[in-house]
Formats: sequence, structure tokens, C-alpha cells
Amino acid sequence: MALLTPLFAFLYHLPQVYKWLLKPYYVASLFMSVAFLAVRKTPGICDHLASQREDGNSCDFDWREVEILMFLSAIVMMKNRRAMFLMTCKPPLYMGPEYIKYFSDKTIDDELNKDSRVTWIVEFFANWSPECQSFASVYADLSLKYNCSGLKFGKVDIGRYGEVSKRYKVSTSPLSKQLPSLVLFQGGKEVMRRPQVDKKGRAVSWSFTEENIIREFNLNELYQKSKKLSRNKAEKLSPSQFPPVPEEEEPEQPGADAESKKDK
Repeated sequence: MALLTPLFAFLYHLPQVYKWLLKPYYVASLFMSVAFLAVRKTPGICDHLASQREDGNSCDFDWREVEILMFLSAIVMMKNRRAMFLMTCKPPLYMGPEYIKYFSDKTIDDELNKDSRVTWIVEFFANWSPECQSFASVYADLSLKYNCSGLKFGKVDIGRYGEVSKRYKVSTSPLSKQLPSLVLFQGGKEVMRRPQVDKKGRAVSWSFTEENIIREFNLNELYQKSKKLSRNKAEKLSPSQFPPVPEEEEPEQPGADAESKKDK
């Protein structure tokens, strides 16, 4: 069972892995690696290659090439340790209380633009990302503390809705530093996001702690302003604030007017 679990996890995420492996950079790197092995081991071609082996066999790897290959393998494993981790095990899913609205590719734009007075904080996440799963409880706690009618929290799974990922420019690569991403929207427009992305499209490292989010997004001030907005809405909807309805006057009868003139 211990061997089957990583295998099933790998097969489940295989389409997503193929998606980013088929990029030109990885395809070219794989082609060059295979070409090097083929040239080194193909008789008739490898005989003309230089070698530092003592036996003069140029069709086998010398000590310098073996060291380089081992060093590169260690570097690749260190760079991809997060991707390997998500293939083998995941942190437990958060199942606690929250005040979060889940968007789809068809609802996110309408919800963000429905009321320009409402501020939205939206998390762009992917179910396969360990960082997103670890952050779920922190984001849920924030929604319980700060959610109100003028400040709302939302989530959208960009691993499932690829068009949303492209529209809001959040990378879904398993090696991306952009997962999760928190974006603040006011009046349907993006105001800020964390982590920030530089001109080369790389995410600036940022720690998703509750303290950092409260400070960077200025949640305390946003919450106070949103509560005032909520009270103003309630006052406007209160029956006591509506203008009094004038009482309808009974229509005057023509005969009564004539009698009053005669009396005079």
C-alpha cells in the first residue's frame, strides 16, 4: 500500500505534469540530454570523441562526465523537491468553518463587478498545491474575523479553471512560486496582490502568515470602513428612515362647496 499511494498520486497528476513538461524549454533540454547519451554510446561516432579514461575507451563515460551528471542530478532533485512532494503525499484538507464564496470561470467576473462598494479578497489556488492546502486554515480564520457585507472573501481553483488563470495572470506551474495568490479587488478592479510578480514573470518570495496578510492588505482599516458601509445600508433600509407617507385627502363634493358659498 505504501508503494501504491505514490503511484496513484503520480498517475492522478500526470496530465498536469505533461502540460508543463511540454514547454519548449523542457523539450529542448530533454532532447539535448538524449542526444548526448546517444552520441556517447553509438559505435562509429563515439570512437572519434575525446576521452580522459585510462583505457582510452571513448564510448564510455569518463570520471569527469560522471561527476557532472551526478552534480546536475542533485541540483534537479533539489529544485524539484516540492513537485516530488506533491506526487507522494499531501497535507490534510481543511474542513472547518469559513465565510468564503467559491467562484467558477463563469461567476467570478459577475461577482466582482456586482457591487462597486464591496471589497473582495480572492485566493487563487490549486488543489494539488501543498502550499495552498496549508494556507486554507489561515484564510478561513481571516474570513471568520473580517467578513462583512462590505468586505468579502472568495476562492477560485485555477487548477480546474485554466481560463481564469490566464485572465488574471496567475501561473499554474507545479514549480511556480505564485500559488497561492491573494488579490484585492475594489470596484471590480485589482488593487494589489501577494506575492508580487516582477517584470520577468517571477514571483517575489512572500510568507503567507496571518500577521503579514493583515498588515499588507490593511484588513483592520478595511473592516472598519466596511462596517460603516454596512450600517449605512441598514439605515437606508430601516422603515423609520423612510419619509412619511402623506395621508390621502378625501375629494371635495361639488354640492358641499356650493352650500358653503350660500351660507356666506
